[in-house]
Parts: sequence; structure tokens; C-alpha cells
Amino acid sequence: MSKIGFTTTIPIEVLYAAGETPVDFNNIFISGPEPMRQIQEAELAGYPRNVCGWIKGLYSTALNSPDIRRIIAVTQGDCSNTHALMETWEVEGKEIIPFAFPYDRDADLLRLQIDKLIQTFETNWGEAEAQKRRLDKIRTLAWEIDRLCWQENKVTGWENHFWLVSCSDFEGNPAEFADKMKVFLAQARQRKSLAANQAGSDREVRLGYIGVPPINPKLYNFLEQHGARVVFNEVQRQFSMPFENVDLLEQYRLYTYPYSVFERIRDIARETELRKLDGIIHYTQSFCYRQIEDLIIRRKLKYPILTLEGDNPTGLDARTKLRLESFLEMLRER
Repeated sequence: MSKIGFTTTIPIEVLYAAGETPVDFNNIFISGPEPMRQIQEAELAGYPRNVCGWIKGLYSTALNSPDIRRIIAVTQGDCSNTHALMETWEVEGKEIIPFAFPYDRDADLLRLQIDKLIQTFETNWGEAEAQKRRLDKIRTLAWEIDRLCWQENKVTGWENHFWLVSCSDFEGNPAEFADKMKVFLAQARQRKSLAANQAGSDREVRLGYIGVPPINPKLYNFLEQHGARVVFNEVQRQFSMPFENVDLLEQYRLYTYPYSVFERIRDIARETELRKLDGIIHYTQSFCYRQIEDLIIRRKLKYPILTLEGDNPTGLDARTKLRLESFLEMLRER
């Protein structure tokens, strides 16, 4: 069994079917003790300052993981900078395995991509489907954590973010990860409602968080200190593959993140109504092409939206804090 790194969510069922251990470099980078140092190392190696902090973090994380020799890089459906990232890794001796999500969700093209992955790792569709059934049982635990967050108010926004985003690789050990979730669920069910007033307002403000996971998770604590809570984490929820009774191919067709923004907007609108959100925070990463999608999201979603731009994992700056406070005040007045 060897570790296989990857740049964003891919069909990990194939890796588990082959007896490999998937590792999401994003989770390793941002949960490490010094994520800012990883970015600085990439800049010292020659990465420009005006390149996404996630890309620089992934570059250094991979180089600081000598036990991971092979990396699956998503060449379509994620960051456009991944192509150059792949080449800089290859120069450093890493073996690159490309994977592409077809823009139009074409089933034949997606099947071809999964087929290539299956052949590369010398397994088969039957084994991959069997792993999907195993992982789906674990995913239901993540869905329950999400439900406890938005429906029963017993899980914080950051806790919901953490468990959902970790479903991208199940921390490399699905059985142990499931045990951890079961312990957390038992504790969360015993809690009183977290929707109690924390900041002297009439009631807690319910927020949705859309866009790529934040490079600065301190956002969640700041919001809760000001009487608001994120009860919908869009992309993180997608990492948990919240689709029941579908096969492997259809699961990765329904997964919204790598396709057009319009698929995401339909999902966001549905969940906004279901979860009775007061407003939405749209997070965009500095120097990311997805910033352009903000203008489409604002035209298509008729909800109060605050767009926040993040760069490095150095904490919330004063301007961002002021904008968040003003947004919450506006929502309360509504």
C-alpha cells in the first residue's frame, strides 16, 4: 500500500479498490502547523507572489512529503494553475497522473477518465463500486453531522466544515475516520441548541458559505462571536457526495464543484431555501479565475451576498472584520 496525493476531490473509490491510500494535499497543507511557511517556501523556489496561495501551499506540501511519489492532478474542473503546478512537481521527480472532469458533465467522457484511472491502478469497476458502497455508509455519518448543524443547531459551522471537507480522502483511513465521526456525533447529540444569542441580537443569523473552502478557517469563530453561524458549507458538503442510490459514474456527474457555475447555483438556491438562510458569504481566493463567477452568482441568486477575498492563512484583517460586522448588522435590520 502506498500513498497517492491529489490536488482536489477525485474518484477515491478507485484508489481504495487498488489498495492505495489517498491523500488530499489541501487538507495536509491547511491543517499543518505552519501553512504560511509552505507558501513562503514556494515563493523562494520561484513561484510568483500573484499566484493563488492554495497552489503554492500544495507545491510545498508535496515536496515536503517524500513518501508520496505519485500525484493525481485534476487538469480540468479545478484551478487553471494546476497545469504549471504539475510541471514543477515533475521537475522535482514526482510522477503525475492527470484526471479531467468534462465541463459539460458528459457521461461518456467522465467514464473514459475513470476508466483510465482504473487501468492506471490495475483494478476494475466492480471493486470500485464495492468501495463506493463501503464509503457511502461513512458518508451518511457526515450527512448527519451536516443535518445536526442546520436543522438541530447542535454543530458549529467550523465543525461542519471540518468533517465535510475531510470526506475528500477520509484521512486515508475510512474505518478510523468513521469511528471518530461516531464519537463526535454522540457528543453533539447531547448538546443544547447552539442558536442561543451570543452577541445581544434578537436571534442568531443563519449564513451560507459558498465558494472554495477558506484558506483562513478563523472566519467561522469570528462569525459565531458576533451572533452568526454558518449552517451551509457549499463545496465542503459536495465533498461528502450527498447523493443517495446512484452508481459511481453518476455520483461524480452530480458532484457540482468541477462543472459549470450554473450547477452550483441550483444547488445553492435549493439549500438556501431549505436551511432558511439569512444571507450568504461568497469566498473567493485571490488570483483565482473563480472570482469572475461572482458576477454570475450575484445575478442569479436573489439573496443578500457578501463577497470576501482571501489570500494567505494569516488571519482576518481589520477591513474584513469590519465588512463582516456591517453585513451582519444589515441582515439583522432586514
